[in-house]
Amino acid sequence: MTHKQGNNSEETITHFGFQNVAESEKASKVAEVFHSVAGRYDLMNDVLSGGMHRLWKRFTIELSGVRAGNKVLDIAGGTGDLTRKFSRLVGAEGQVVLADINDSMLKVGRNRLLDKGISGNVHFVQANAECLPFPDNHFDVVTIAFGLRNVTHKDTAIASMLRVLKPGGRLLVLEFSKPKNPVLSKIYDTYSFNFMPLAGKLITNDADSYRYLAESIRMHPDQETLKAMMEVAGFERVTYHNMTGGIVALHRGIKP
Repeated sequence: MTHKQGNNSEETITHFGFQNVAESEKASKVAEVFHSVAGRYDLMNDVLSGGMHRLWKRFTIELSGVRAGNKVLDIAGGTGDLTRKFSRLVGAEGQVVLADINDSMLKVGRNRLLDKGISGNVHFVQANAECLPFPDNHFDVVTIAFGLRNVTHKDTAIASMLRVLKPGGRLLVLEFSKPKNPVLSKIYDTYSFNFMPLAGKLITNDADSYRYLAESIRMHPDQETLKAMMEVAGFERVTYHNMTGGIVALHRGIKP
């Protein structure tokens, strides 16, 4: 993926993986990645995590405290793993909104859930995490799993999530993070920058997208930085749980 800088030298620059790009271009570049990999996204998740992503998501659901009658927003819900479980937990009186900025991912998620007979209490919305199209104080729980690192203005998105939560509502952010052990960190780097693009090439015929995903993980804030961002936004009792040695972290915050 290459980028040619335009003539507008005043435009704010952000990162797309390890590249510097104009902010106005980042969303479309991220969209290209997920349009490319949507059809085999679940398969790649299983291959790249050795199936561990299912355990990480299960822990997220347990910590969410979702119960019957709740309203849940699953941002960057993609192919619907979390939405499927939440749909069962909230029951007929509850509601789950699967939101994703990417139309291809949303279609895959919708088709997959419909194939499993899940429809009555689930709604699908194409939405940008930075400006969520929902009322204030609306949801009991908001989750974003492996999506925050792709957002251009993470602080804006976290503030938007706070706004749509009810007082006492919970935000859960599941995301790749920074391993605590230097040896594990080195192994993880080798794996990310060599195996991930190779697997992407073999399974989806797209090495570049998985090279970007590896780079985006490295550019994402570490555990303490993300915790501080949530606190600055207004969340209270912010905690995080490292999983698989800190390769993944689950952050949780409460709206006062």
